[in-house]
This record gives sequence, structure tokens and C-alpha cells, in this order.
Amino acid sequence: MNDTAAAFHTAFGYPPEGVWTAPGRINLIGEHTDYNDGYVLPIALSQALTAAAARRTDGRVRFRSLQSPEGFDGRLADLAPGSTPAWVAYPAGALWAAAEAGTRVDGLDLLVDSTIPAGAGLSSSAALVCATLLAATGLHGSATPLEKVARLAQRAENTFVGMPCGIMDQAASLLSVEGHALFLDTRTLVAEPVPFAPREHGLALLVIDTRAPHRLVESAYADRRRSCEEAARALGVAALRDVTESGLGSALAALPEGAVRHRVRHVVTENARVLAAADLLRAGDVRSVGPLLTASHASLRDDYEVSVPEVDAAVDAALAAGALGARITGGGFGGCVIALVEADGRETCSAAVRTAYRERGFTAPAVFEAAPAAGAHRVHPA
Repeated sequence: MNDTAAAFHTAFGYPPEGVWTAPGRINLIGEHTDYNDGYVLPIALSQALTAAAARRTDGRVRFRSLQSPEGFDGRLADLAPGSTPAWVAYPAGALWAAAEAGTRVDGLDLLVDSTIPAGAGLSSSAALVCATLLAATGLHGSATPLEKVARLAQRAENTFVGMPCGIMDQAASLLSVEGHALFLDTRTLVAEPVPFAPREHGLALLVIDTRAPHRLVESAYADRRRSCEEAARALGVAALRDVTESGLGSALAALPEGAVRHRVRHVVTENARVLAAADLLRAGDVRSVGPLLTASHASLRDDYEVSVPEVDAAVDAALAAGALGARITGGGFGGCVIALVEADGRETCSAAVRTAYRERGFTAPAVFEAAPAAGAHRVHPA
């Protein structure tokens, strides 16, 4: 029996009807573009959240997690934004969003386990919402396209949890293909798997968990999204995705001086970098993606202002140790750095980052190699 299924049996006293898994994600490039209707290029990770579940017909919901002593017992009909605490808001929000959209769901017993590092910016929350939605809709017979599941998952986080995220994390968790990055148009949700297998090119993609405490991430994230929306209105476009790189100069000239110009410049140039990176991967030129990663970091650090000293130290140390490119990934203000390195330079790069942290008195980082994994799916019974 699957380990999560066994834990479900222990928690609830009977076996689950199924087990689903949803991966975390790392974003290769395309940061803060998703809520601007832009382009992103994430990969799913082997680190994943697993959810064992069984349907109920009495409208009750019970949630348990192997990572938290705090559980939840309540009624589906009573779920509302602000009604549930801590991690429970994510599965509760998933059921609430599905019910609000008219998707057939009912009561649910749910137990989750996760190997996604919490607080590292690897989208453990999106994985939790997506796994819950797949379990609930699958068990209650709602044939829901994955693109719609992604929209429901985003609404759960935006409206129920109160996090104004874009749709990249949810789409990456649901739509990714093993051995590929996911080129995604976040306006249309048209997704294209593009080959990304660094090891086949003698390369490795390192993920460096900086262990930096997140600083004002929710308020700062919301502030940047608001700035982008205000800029789009001022420019008379539906979203900043509609500002082309060739039209950037005139767009900036039409905006007041200050931070808003910097935010717009990042989004427009980041979209261009995503398109360039996707073209390189289609052509099999993985090495040339490196400089785009480094340019993305400079833009996120200087124009979007979402970096912190621990992140910059990791990027600088990786580049000095020979990385082809490195950048902050995720929403920022902490979290992870990715570095594209020669496969035989993994230990040199990792050691250089650890040394830089030790010299600065930072908490030692965690480093692992990422390999593009498959998106969310049912694992038990197969």
C-alpha cells in the first residue's frame, strides 16, 4: 500500500479511495509575468505533495497533514474566505472554489504528505490546492479539464486564501511533462512542453534554497501587482504583456518617473527573455539560456527589487564559480536561486555558495539538482 494511503488509514480508520500527487515547481525564467498575462517557462520538480482521499456524502470535510499537528473538521457548506487557519485554507479554498464554480463536489476526508521544502518558494501551496482539486473532482465524478482545474486553483489562492498570485504555479503543477520545461502563455493557458534535459547536454540545473527568511513578501507582492495593473491602465492596454519590447521606450516615456517605470521595464524585458529561452530550448541550445538567467536576475534585483542579500550572494558566488547563468526564482524576498552549471562543476559551484554564506554569517543553504518531472496525476490505485 502507498505510504500516504497507509497514513490515511491510520488517521481516519479506513482506507482511501485514491492517492494523487502534485509536484512543486521551479521557474526556469519568466518571473512576475504571469499576473501580467505574459509568458513563463517553469519545470515541475520531483519534490511533490501527495494526497490520499475518500469521498463523503454528508457534506463534511476532514483534513490532516503529516507536516502539521493542526487538522480541520467542518462542513463544506460553511467554508468561506477567512474561515480556516494556516495550511487548512488551501484545501478548504480548493473545495470552496470548485463548489462556487458549480463543479460537483461533496464532503471529503483528505490526508496530505509533502517532500516540497516549505517556505522555499517551490509552490508547495499550489501543489496542495491542485492535489485537493484532482482528488475531489475525480472522486465525485466531475470530469474537469486541467486548464479549468488550474483556474479554480488560482481562484482558491486569490480569493479564499488572499494571495494575489498569477496562474503559473498551478499550471506548472498540473500541465508539466517529464523531461521538458513548460512554455505557457498565461493569458490563454496554451501550453507547450519544450525539451529541457540538462544532463543530455553535460549540464545540471542546481536549486539553491537560500534559507533566507521571507521579508514582507505578501504585501510587497501585492504592491508590485498593483503597480503593474495601474501602469497597464495608464498605457491603455489590457495587461503589460501587450507592451512589446520595441515599444518599451515610448511606454516608459508615457509613465511618471519612479518605481512604476522600473516595474514595467522588468515585465516587458522578462517576457522577451522567456520567448528567447523557449526558442533556444526548441533548438537544443541549452547553454545559451545561461546569460538570459543572469539578465533576469539583474532585472529582478534592480528593476523589480525583489532580491535580498542572501540571494545576491548565492547568485554572485555561483557565477564566480563558473555557472553559465544564475538567478532568483519565485516571487522573491527570499526563497531559491537556480544556477545552470556544467555537470562536472556541480560540487565546485555548491561549495562556493556555501563558502560565501559562511563568510557572511548566513544560515547554510541547501542545494539540490533539479530534473524536470511530470505534472499532477493519480498514483494509487494506478
